[in-house]
Amino acid sequence: MATVRNGIKMFYEVRGNGQPVVLLHGGTATIQLSFSNQIDLLAKSHKVVMIEQMGHGHSPDVEGRAFSYEEMTEDTAALLAQLKIVNADVIGWSDGGQIALRLAAFHPELVRSVVASGVGFGANPASKASIENMSDARWPRQFRDQYAATSPDGAAHWPVVWRKACKMWAGTSWGFTEADLHRIKARAVIVAGDHDIVSADITRKVARAIPGATARILPNTDHWTFQKRADLMNPLLLEFLDAK
Repeated sequence: MATVRNGIKMFYEVRGNGQPVVLLHGGTATIQLSFSNQIDLLAKSHKVVMIEQMGHGHSPDVEGRAFSYEEMTEDTAALLAQLKIVNADVIGWSDGGQIALRLAAFHPELVRSVVASGVGFGANPASKASIENMSDARWPRQFRDQYAATSPDGAAHWPVVWRKACKMWAGTSWGFTEADLHRIKARAVIVAGDHDIVSADITRKVARAIPGATARILPNTDHWTFQKRADLMNPLLLEFLDAK
């Protein structure tokens, strides 16, 4: 656990040696839930830095501080600076992908390349109210179960975290704009499943906004690219990380 900006405490773990690879989990998820199929593989030849955001996994929540992609990006940048990690390959899933791309845009010294899966420009205005008031009954049960098993705030704090997450997802401020993405100099690949909650059109739009980036749409795949389709994601990751 490290104390970063404004006293925020963030859990992190490091495995392996070599070129640093930073893993950024999905919203309300843990690192294990997001990347259990990738950690050991990557750690064979890379220094894998696994981070959990405020209010996620082992990292405690902070009363009165909302969830936001902007704040999470700055927390992550502060932790990487503290760990003396620069020029890293950053892999993010869902909310973690939003943070990864914002990190590349605004902290370019920290990011050599980015793999972001399931990222977009924000909620449809017509659906904002329904997202903000969404019940966690619509969410896979393993998110709540892993939160209960890992959070220092205890299982009873889950409803607070859930409401913070829903408010962020429904908000007008998401992780990046097209102008932000155009600032990115790092190599980037933007991934989605062909049955993802983020459409193939949006995925390609994100990729087009990043100079030199490519989009990869995985067949017969939903939003859970890293978890359900490691057979496709793992070769993609290794090919991309090794193509220097």
